[in-house]
Amino acid sequence: MPTTDSPPSQAASIRHSEDLGKLVRQLRAEQGLLQIDLAGLAGTGNRFIVDLERGKPTLQLQKVLDVLDLMGLEVVVRRKGGNRHGE
Repeated sequence: MPTTDSPPSQAASIRHSEDLGKLVRQLRAEQGLLQIDLAGLAGTGNRFIVDLERGKPTLQLQKVLDVLDLMGLEVVVRRKGGNRHGE
């Protein structure tokens, strides 16, 4: 699960689409936005935001990245721990 108790400036480790959905839901609420508000700002349908927050794993990646960017989030990919193979 993401570290949702930490401030938004803290990194959250996302391992599953549901983790990302929970984080998006929490941050949207903190920003005082309804799902329909976020959908309008992002230029998506409300269903897309609902699916994103539910952790639907088959959403279009670019749209997800666009919504995260709009919310002031960025995606950083790095190797896990110190192991070359990510184990």
